[in-house]
Amino acid sequence: MNWQPTRQGNRTLQQQIVTWITERIERGDWVAGTKLPTQRQLAMQLGVNRSTVQQALEELKAAGILETTIGSGIYVANTSWHTLIKQRQPNWQTYIETSLHKPNYHTIQLINEYEQRDSIIRLGTGELAPSLLPTREIEASLKEISLLPKALGYSSPQGNKQLREAICQYVQKRGIQAQPENVCIVSGALQALQLVAVGLLEQGSIVFQEQTSYLNSVHPFQSVGMQMMAIDRDEGLAQTLAHKKRKRQAVFYAVPTLNNPTGGVWTSLEKKQLYEACKQCRIPIIEDDVYHELLFNEGSPSIKSLDDSGQVLYIGSVSKTLSPGLRIGWLIGPTTVIERLADIKMQTDYGSSAISQEIVLHWLQSGKYERHIVGLRQALQQRANFVEQLLHEKIKDIASWEQSKGGFYIWLKFHAPIVDKAFFIKLLQYNVLINPGYIYDAQDTQHIRLSYAYATPEELQYGIEMLVQVAKSHSKNGE
Repeated sequence: MNWQPTRQGNRTLQQQIVTWITERIERGDWVAGTKLPTQRQLAMQLGVNRSTVQQALEELKAAGILETTIGSGIYVANTSWHTLIKQRQPNWQTYIETSLHKPNYHTIQLINEYEQRDSIIRLGTGELAPSLLPTREIEASLKEISLLPKALGYSSPQGNKQLREAICQYVQKRGIQAQPENVCIVSGALQALQLVAVGLLEQGSIVFQEQTSYLNSVHPFQSVGMQMMAIDRDEGLAQTLAHKKRKRQAVFYAVPTLNNPTGGVWTSLEKKQLYEACKQCRIPIIEDDVYHELLFNEGSPSIKSLDDSGQVLYIGSVSKTLSPGLRIGWLIGPTTVIERLADIKMQTDYGSSAISQEIVLHWLQSGKYERHIVGLRQALQQRANFVEQLLHEKIKDIASWEQSKGGFYIWLKFHAPIVDKAFFIKLLQYNVLINPGYIYDAQDTQHIRLSYAYATPEELQYGIEMLVQVAKSHSKNGE
């Protein structure tokens, strides 16, 4: 052992000794469990004071690289390799905590985690049950589609032109008049919102929404510096919007047909009032219309159908009707806006799956999609009736709800404010997963979003029984 620290340079003797011991461990000269020479021996060999060696050893012990055995000496710790590797890594936690996109609420993280477990009964999931997905029909479609080489490559910025033409024709039944250049194919409705957030708004812009909103459970706007503002849709809406907006940019996010999570449906008058108020204030409207095809009865035209000034950005998708795995939706708006968002989309993912676009095109052109929707509505209606009957039998004395008008959800309201984190966790202990109201409105401790679209009838019955049991226990104990 000929090495000795130098008294030249910027590094102290202690720092040099720490580095020298660390390198010997990394090279394997001193493996885990190796006993080091005594402090006196090291001081003599290195030509330094014993106090300098002692300080270096204390630093390494504090880092977990060395450990002391009383009465025996100093050893290389068994965890030294892990500690050294960790020391060489960047401080990823600092990067995570200071990043632009903020983490989701812990409850939502748990929901996302537990939804992947087969043993869990999913009472809140916004997804169709596997039995309701047309898996075999989609598989057959792959055999019917004549794929051109371009279908295996990247898509164009705005998406497959034939698909955009088919969508323009399809949305006419919603009263929407659009040309292919007004359509951008997106990878689901959430991506459409993310594109709007980064492509059209500046930091500090206001996103108006209803008090209870899907946007409170995801952060496409919040994470890029937007201010979320809940607002009541009353007679003074235009004045309120103008007062709140002032000189800032703003948009109004609306789910007027089968709202997520409440399942509410706006009247034609309510849609017109919002459109006129936002038009007066020159505030664009984002109309999220992904559930409208699942209305059990005929609904009113979309807000976009009223649009004579390019005021409304309209979002549609097949994720709630055909398959979430296809990741295909669409955004309809003014040409300049669509070109802008398509450019950003190409910078982030080079376009939505070309094969998925071909499948959706085939389903729209062949009429399969509309036939599938008819059967799907009937199946969801049966499930809604089944769950509502269960609720009447088991829970009507402690909760209330409105009859479902379509879609996936019943907005179940408990008479007492019992829906807190402890309530959520207690149900998880019975393998029942819920979407509590507080993930859509932080002040809401009375609601849950009850989905009848995913769980089997047997799971729904068990899940609701556990819901009643935990609710009564939670209320009684005042937890």
